[in-house]
Amino acid sequence: MDRSVDVPLWRPVRGGNAFEITVARLAQTIRLGMVAVGDQLPPERELAERLSVSRVTLREAIAALRDAGYLETRRGRSGGTFVVYRDAPDGPSTGDAATIAREMGDTLHDALDFRRVVEPGAAELAATRTLAASDRAHLSACLAAAADRNVPTRRVADSRLHLAIAAASGSPSLAAAVADVQVTVDRLLAAIPVIARNLEHSDLQHKRIVEAILSGDPRTARSAMEEHCDGTAELLRGLLG
Repeated sequence: MDRSVDVPLWRPVRGGNAFEITVARLAQTIRLGMVAVGDQLPPERELAERLSVSRVTLREAIAALRDAGYLETRRGRSGGTFVVYRDAPDGPSTGDAATIAREMGDTLHDALDFRRVVEPGAAELAATRTLAASDRAHLSACLAAAADRNVPTRRVADSRLHLAIAAASGSPSLAAAVADVQVTVDRLLAAIPVIARNLEHSDLQHKRIVEAILSGDPRTARSAMEEHCDGTAELLRGLLG
């Protein structure tokens, strides 16, 4: 993939559970669409260096995700490890989403509260940065993609936009925190009914956020992201109870 360097989850693994953390990082990257179906993972040596794990640990993690249906390894000149994971095309029903929410319990509310803190902060910080032309173009491209009305691809594009905003903050720790909370929120948003009006609101909010970042307006970037996070939280709490 062309922008693999921007994947915030591919950061050094810390702690004693290197295998489990590596599996989680790769799976989250795939589920968030940062590496799309059909895309190839970076070479083993490069990915192991980024994650700061041994190549043995990386191979074991890839094998586990291969067994789980996320990855496929192909041999030969054009071989490598490719993403094959796909969600169910229609997604789960609202009842499934309610079940997920009940299972999460207070974790859901904690995730929404945490998002309300970190994502506006990331947008505000991004607006204070002097972004390279390539980063500005990437944000604009992610914004355009997130306006897609095809639900499965929209969810992926939406997550990519939020991760691009977090990456633009220049803080790897902040970008990683946004990626973690996006996994939780995305799982539930993918399971609730599509509301056209909500999509329109979301598109307008996304546009305000990105325009504020590109124009160097941190106050507007923060307030627009706060409004966006509040809208998502209200939608989830209203539909899931």
